[in-house]
Amino acid sequence: MEKAIDKARVGFSQGKSAKIWISSPHMGGSEEFYVKRAFESNWVAPHGPNVDAFEEQIVKFTGCGHAVVLSSGTAALHLAMILLGVEKDDYVICQSLTFAASANPIRYQEALPVFVDSEPDTWNLCPQALEDAIKHCLSGKIGARAQLPKAIVAVDLYGMPAKWHEIREVADRYGIPIIEDAAEALGSTYQEKFCGTFGDIGVFSFNGNKIITSSGGGALVSKTKAFVDRALFLSTQAREDYAHYEHTELGYNYRMSNISAGIGLGQMEVLSIRIDQRRRNFARYKAELQEFEGLVFKDEPAGSHSNRWLSTLLVSPDLTAGITREDIRIGLMKSNIEARPIWKPMHLQPLYKEMPFVGGSVASSLFDKGLCLPSGSNLTEDDLARVIACVQETL
Repeated sequence: MEKAIDKARVGFSQGKSAKIWISSPHMGGSEEFYVKRAFESNWVAPHGPNVDAFEEQIVKFTGCGHAVVLSSGTAALHLAMILLGVEKDDYVICQSLTFAASANPIRYQEALPVFVDSEPDTWNLCPQALEDAIKHCLSGKIGARAQLPKAIVAVDLYGMPAKWHEIREVADRYGIPIIEDAAEALGSTYQEKFCGTFGDIGVFSFNGNKIITSSGGGALVSKTKAFVDRALFLSTQAREDYAHYEHTELGYNYRMSNISAGIGLGQMEVLSIRIDQRRRNFARYKAELQEFEGLVFKDEPAGSHSNRWLSTLLVSPDLTAGITREDIRIGLMKSNIEARPIWKPMHLQPLYKEMPFVGGSVASSLFDKGLCLPSGSNLTEDDLARVIACVQETL
């Protein structure tokens, strides 16, 4: 296995001007075996032994209880909304600082997202702003009617666990179920418990840029078997158990194929290694760049262990002689190195500008200052040195 891993790393960088991606797929070596097995057995449909084994490995690794693998993390989020009864004009509270896929399924159901600010310790959902948002929904300050939100979407941003004890306490006090968007946090832990298991329903993503991939895909997980069973039913066009095709409710074509699951199954074998490699990247960046005043790397709060899916930092121009995160990003781009600003908050997106927002300026400030550096587990020492040298030169 180690030889296969080393082989996958060889040739990733091909000279000083080769493209360095922010987070590219990294094969471990056994994926081809599982895919070949699927072809040889003719299990190429959205069903088969790889699908079953992939689900079993997710459950075994995370302790999530039950899992169903799907075509995408977005599909999993959409099904989670349906499972929790989210319907037209319902309120769903959603962390604002996140990727659009966290919020879009709310609109699929014609519900109304209520965006909430982050807190500075983890960059995730602020527990105090969360409670304020719930009170606003109940008082009628938001939307056309006073009502309890149907669900809360909380995210483990860039692999950093949210303040789950505090968020859970608020949600339980009001009886609101949580959808944990752990798309970026497979393998991260909080108080020695894996992310994806803190919500009533958890979601993972296996998109090509994630810590492991199935060439696209996602999973819905839960301790409640009935949720996962129903998600499986809905993801296969809600076909009833008849010899003919019988449908009594709306279903979706959201199931993962046996071929994609084979890739994911091989990737699960190296997940722990991938976490160590990404954490190594972050440690290297921090060690060599924190000497510059105005650059801040986010430490893990006590009890949290991040997979460091992406290595992020904050750039304060008032301390860097006016150098901004965009100056650094553009400098990297000119050197054929991909870097990106952190997610633009949903309440600042044109698509959602009319939707309510509760909180202050934490999320917007993080967007203004935040930068994601190349973070792939297949980065070589030379790749890391090249990124660091470019940042140093810009500063």
